[in-house]
Amino acid sequence: MSFMHVFSKEHIIAGAGFNRWLVPPAALAIHLCIGMAYGFSVFWLPLSRAVGITSSVACAKELSFFETLFATNCDWKISSLVVMFQLFFIFLGGAAALFGGWLEHAGPRKAGVVAALCWCGGLVISAFGIYVHQILLVWLGAGVIGGIGLGLGYISPVSTLIKWFPDRRGMATGMAIMGFGGGAMVGAPLADWLMRHFSSATSVGVWETFLTMAVIYFVFMIGGAFAYRIPATGWTPVGWTAPVAQINNVMITNQHVHLAKAWRTPQFWLIWGVLCLNVTAGIGIIGMASPLLQEVFGGHLIGVDLGFNALNLAQKAQIATIAAGFTGLLSLFNIGGRFFWASLSDLIGRKMTYFAFFVIGFILYAAIPTIGRSGHLPLFVLSFCIILSMYGGGFATVPAYLADMFGSQMVGAIHGRLLTAWATAGVLGPLVVNYIREYQLGNGVPKAQAYDVTMYVLAGMLALGFICNLLIRPVSKDKFMTAEELAHERQLAHDKAVTLSMAGTNEVVSSNSVLVAILAWSAVGIPLLFGIWITLQKALILFE
Repeated sequence: MSFMHVFSKEHIIAGAGFNRWLVPPAALAIHLCIGMAYGFSVFWLPLSRAVGITSSVACAKELSFFETLFATNCDWKISSLVVMFQLFFIFLGGAAALFGGWLEHAGPRKAGVVAALCWCGGLVISAFGIYVHQILLVWLGAGVIGGIGLGLGYISPVSTLIKWFPDRRGMATGMAIMGFGGGAMVGAPLADWLMRHFSSATSVGVWETFLTMAVIYFVFMIGGAFAYRIPATGWTPVGWTAPVAQINNVMITNQHVHLAKAWRTPQFWLIWGVLCLNVTAGIGIIGMASPLLQEVFGGHLIGVDLGFNALNLAQKAQIATIAAGFTGLLSLFNIGGRFFWASLSDLIGRKMTYFAFFVIGFILYAAIPTIGRSGHLPLFVLSFCIILSMYGGGFATVPAYLADMFGSQMVGAIHGRLLTAWATAGVLGPLVVNYIREYQLGNGVPKAQAYDVTMYVLAGMLALGFICNLLIRPVSKDKFMTAEELAHERQLAHDKAVTLSMAGTNEVVSSNSVLVAILAWSAVGIPLLFGIWITLQKALILFE
């Protein structure tokens, strides 16, 4: 057996008695690492004084923008550093779309290993860029190469989990994608501790932190990749049979659509619109959550009847701490929503779940300006928590929606193509929120009311999303692969047919397998619980 065979898809087909509950922690191990992309804001302030150490050193005014990119004697602006965040999601969506088909043929292990090399290798390149103070290397490393790793790592478990859990598609993908939302909760406190540990009179500790986290993440991601197993074609859980097409489940197919046809169907583009509009509404709020709370409630957050601009520096510092707790609370609901809503979709259906997102979201967004003017802080916070739970839930539910519509054979590739909606929303959402806010302020609107129009616009986006979801119908029969086409695709994908001894054996597992599952879940569960505990501590400030 050659070394490369270890990475092949046919090498990881599970045998009889394999415990399918070992697969979700493998996916979580990868998603918790790449999910740190959400937490990179923890690096912006330290990097903005990487040269000055204690304070930022501004570049000479006569330097052009191009010259500042190569200057080594002055600090980077935060606006330049934030480009990394945009690169993450542009290349995540691009990589997922381009390499989704390759993933289906290569298998999740090979994709997971490549994702680990890209994400962790990108961090190493960025660490070198910080060390030599070249921002182009920082962008290239974590932003471009790391972004490709994000895309491959994000979609690597989707098809596998859906095939292992045909009876609980939403729950399975919800568990994995929950990890992406939780990555920042684990990574940001770790990064903060590492930067304080490595900081010195000559360094803010960021490049050393990047290298350390690259090593830690590589161990976890490689462990997750090698833990992946896929079921043989035709495998089903004990006692479960595929639902027969009936009136109540016409949106779930037992056939399969090829990627080449799937992305040309109206169903694909309607689901693309559903995801893009849901994400655009939520992602714009995530980036502005802290200033939004501070500017809407101002001194009322600390019992002072003053607007935000009238507060002194000490008071602004107090409300900034409270706003950080608000941001932490939103991240908890973002994570919890991924598991809750995706699991609920197994019971009520994907289409009905998205109807809930759009109806409830529309009502909340439209009501928030009134709630803000009333000064009802608990209701204001609760509204945004529900909104963010549905933002996360949209990500976790969409892979199951695609599997219902297009079958499970190529759902990973189709999901990868669909993630261009996320890349679009990642640019559109912050742009809409920030532009409207700046326009309102420029026209003399008080800061406390500068977000009102934004909320109405976002509510309008959700109304459009409702219409897109309403228009989705089952895929036309002529789009499904014939038996010959399906057999050819499975041959290309190196799929192996199920044997009699492997059918329906997932529940019959040994005690050793149960012990391994407990250890695997502990390996990902303990860091996740740690992140949740740290975030809860910050969020409790809101209620003190």
